[in-house]
Amino acid sequence: MQEVMGPLPSIAGKPRTDLGPDIDEGDFVRRHLRFEAEPGDWVPAWLLIPKRRPKRCAAVVCLHQTTRIGKDEPAGLGGKPELHYARELALRGYVTLAPDYPNFGEYKTDVYSRGYASATMKGILNHSRAVDVLSALPCVDRRRIAACGHSLGGHNSLFLAAFDSRVRAVITSCGFTSFRKYYGGDLTGWSHAGYMPRIATVYGKNPARMPFDFPDVLSAILPRAVFVNAPRHDTNFEVSGVQDCIAAIGNPSSVTVVYPDCGHEFPAGVREQAWQFLQRAEA
Repeated sequence: MQEVMGPLPSIAGKPRTDLGPDIDEGDFVRRHLRFEAEPGDWVPAWLLIPKRRPKRCAAVVCLHQTTRIGKDEPAGLGGKPELHYARELALRGYVTLAPDYPNFGEYKTDVYSRGYASATMKGILNHSRAVDVLSALPCVDRRRIAACGHSLGGHNSLFLAAFDSRVRAVITSCGFTSFRKYYGGDLTGWSHAGYMPRIATVYGKNPARMPFDFPDVLSAILPRAVFVNAPRHDTNFEVSGVQDCIAAIGNPSSVTVVYPDCGHEFPAGVREQAWQFLQRAEA
């Protein structure tokens, strides 16, 4: 993965944070937060903390889809109601943290001037630092941190867990298919500046030349628990390619896959299954 994404930087110490005032949302409070992912680089995020919770509770890094408003959508502040998963999980008693991906929401940055080979790797670093933020909160059980996301957030959740073993469970919705079956093997969509340019410049956008595919990503996460939402009519991530990936890793018991009869969506019934999965995985 690092051959394509570039190396993951090593940054020691807890990130500095800048925390805004409480915003009362009824059953939880919402706080605007910025954390310093690396020197001089502050990532905006929403932190949602349930009012009724045990002394230490489980937490989830909630990663947004490709949407201009970024973190605001999972936090319930706009976008599609079905993708307000940071809010839904907070209502269920989880501490949730929803950061902006580079150049979405409030977060404007040039990852390449910072020396990165991909925005994907910058996202992994930022999201791992988000785990640092959650781990430092006195109300969070650091042994029970998960990641959840849809579409862009769906694969970013997998990438985070592959590189950060502190993520104990992953929910990925409409997040991947095999490179061979992604738009018939045309990897243009994966190779622009918002993802991994080396897919074009080094590997010619050819799945056969890629040094990794999603069975490898999943294998890097196992035996930790993974929930996959793979709709049958998802035109972004072709469902038979998802099935190929699951078969390639041997259909392990730690991976739960559902195939709803819909398009590129995270429907209510599937979300309910995902939250039940998370409750079991983090028990």
